[in-house]
Amino acid sequence: MLLQAGAPHAEKALNPGYGPLTKAYESLRAKDYASAISSFNRAIEVSPLRAGIRKDLAYTYLKTGEAELARFQFGEAMRLDPNDFHVALEYAFLCFEAREQANSRKAEARRIFDRIRSAGDPASRSTAERALRNIDDPLKAGIARWLEALTLSSSNFSAHHELATLFERRDDLENAAEHYLKAWRLRPERKSVLLDLGRTWKSLNRVEDANSALLAASRGGEPRAAEAARELLPARYPYVYEFEKALQLDPGNVELRRELGYLQLKMNHPAEAERQFRAITQQSPEDLLSAAQLGFLFLARKDLAGAMPLLDRVLAGKDEELSNRVRAALGMPQNLRERPETPRSAVTAEARVMAERSIQAGYMKDALRYLTIAHESDPVDFEVMLKLGWTHNTLKNDGDAIRWFALAKRSPDPKVAQEAGKAYSNLRPALARVRTTGWIFPVFSSRWKDVFSYGQIKAELKLGKLPFRPYISTRFIGDLRRTTGGPLPQYLSESAFIVGLGVATNHWRGAMAWAEAGTAIGYLNHQMLPDYRGGVAWARSFGTPLGGESPGAFYETTADGVYISRFGKDFLAISQHRLGYSFSALPVQIYWNGNATIDARRQYWANFAESGPGIRFRLPSPLLLSVSFLRGVYFVNGGNPRGPNFFDVRAGFWYAFTH
Repeated sequence: MLLQAGAPHAEKALNPGYGPLTKAYESLRAKDYASAISSFNRAIEVSPLRAGIRKDLAYTYLKTGEAELARFQFGEAMRLDPNDFHVALEYAFLCFEAREQANSRKAEARRIFDRIRSAGDPASRSTAERALRNIDDPLKAGIARWLEALTLSSSNFSAHHELATLFERRDDLENAAEHYLKAWRLRPERKSVLLDLGRTWKSLNRVEDANSALLAASRGGEPRAAEAARELLPARYPYVYEFEKALQLDPGNVELRRELGYLQLKMNHPAEAERQFRAITQQSPEDLLSAAQLGFLFLARKDLAGAMPLLDRVLAGKDEELSNRVRAALGMPQNLRERPETPRSAVTAEARVMAERSIQAGYMKDALRYLTIAHESDPVDFEVMLKLGWTHNTLKNDGDAIRWFALAKRSPDPKVAQEAGKAYSNLRPALARVRTTGWIFPVFSSRWKDVFSYGQIKAELKLGKLPFRPYISTRFIGDLRRTTGGPLPQYLSESAFIVGLGVATNHWRGAMAWAEAGTAIGYLNHQMLPDYRGGVAWARSFGTPLGGESPGAFYETTADGVYISRFGKDFLAISQHRLGYSFSALPVQIYWNGNATIDARRQYWANFAESGPGIRFRLPSPLLLSVSFLRGVYFVNGGNPRGPNFFDVRAGFWYAFTH
């Protein structure tokens, strides 16, 4: 009866997406699509590899008219389950209808239809064959028409651009790249064509050529093309040779050349920087910023005759801030005028809106891009800084996240500052060069009629990006009774402080390893003995944690393997499990324990299993109290003075800190 009653809770605990999925399908039946979408997204967070959830979410998006979001989810479902041809067809049709990156999406749709017509089931093959014909026939006709137009005029920009577009949609990328390049050379001001060329070269695996085109498209010209080009570029900052290669392709790109000049200055290459700024001032005399920088370079090498014409040009210009920088360099008085305060720009407002939409849709990389644009437009918007921190944190870029939280916690808005400060404090221990942790666990056991206490304080050193941390540690293990009493008394604990040096790996999917060498100092017998210990540990939890926002089932499991030299070079394996329910009104959990311990030397006290109910609750202070009622059995009874079974009431509290 107990097993049957606990089955639904066990299912929820073992399937973390059970609760959100149940709510999602209930909302679907009630046609509450907004709630269904929210529940599906929560289910994906805990079960990201289940293609079926993404498929159902995609169909829900279609019901709300969100075709682009549906396309993304169908694409993820197809990636997780490539043999679901129905999902692949849905994705291909939505790619063909997409407006964003229309050419590449349509080419992708054509590839999918081509694959399904060869490998799909009969119905899917038939659908894919018809779709491919409907795509190919108009493309062939269009290509023939524009090729004929080029025979009449080879310098026809529209003909080259349309041909490139049709070739790309037909997946003929070599011809597409050829005609995009010809179109670009006819109209170099059209950065969107340069973006198309870079994207096509990237598909052809011409990585260096692609990066040069995309880098040129990302600097100057059309804002939408620049934004799309930045998305396709590598995440790192471009190298000098990439700037130079981009300038060979687009020599008239002033912003690109100026940025290369500043990069050369940062690299302490003033002669190379001077060459770039000189080229800009000759090409664009109205570029006052470059004129000022070139003038400063001339001043630095005491070429006053070369500097003054350039600086006079800046002083006569309308850029007051730049003019005052020149005045300061020349020792002239500043031109002070009150400047009206400008409200947050339209660019910032639009970028914030787009970032919020991207976050709600789960497109965190897009959100990061829009938030970066908003910050560049308004560098003192602390709310944007806070969102940049959370976005980097979600993308697991904690090093970048903590820097944004550090800036945002200086906000004059107390709410923003408090949230950023809390996030900064939570992240700092994991990223700090030196991290100090400590814990203590006093526990009473009716089985031994004693109070035991375990504790440790440890200082760890972070060595760059190495996957391990060296540490220095002091452990305490002791009890009140000290011995069992009787004619052959035995110590109930080590009754010692253990000081040691060790190394511990980072956690990977809940697992870590550690090793330690030190000295045990007995506080009863005052002996000092060498102590070597180490092991592996693994822990996972599922379901609703203690103090969660909503009630629900949970399951926790831990496994430890520990070697201790002072126990006769023994090795212990310990497995602990808790299955139970978390309440939301109070931070309380009730659960069922299932624990087992064995050792290599087959000692009776280290070979047992135990099971029974327990309760755990958190006080307002950072204390975690637990009480368990356990019934156990020994696996080894040689030398056991207490019989094969035992009953134990175990109560204790846990306290830990990290600094």
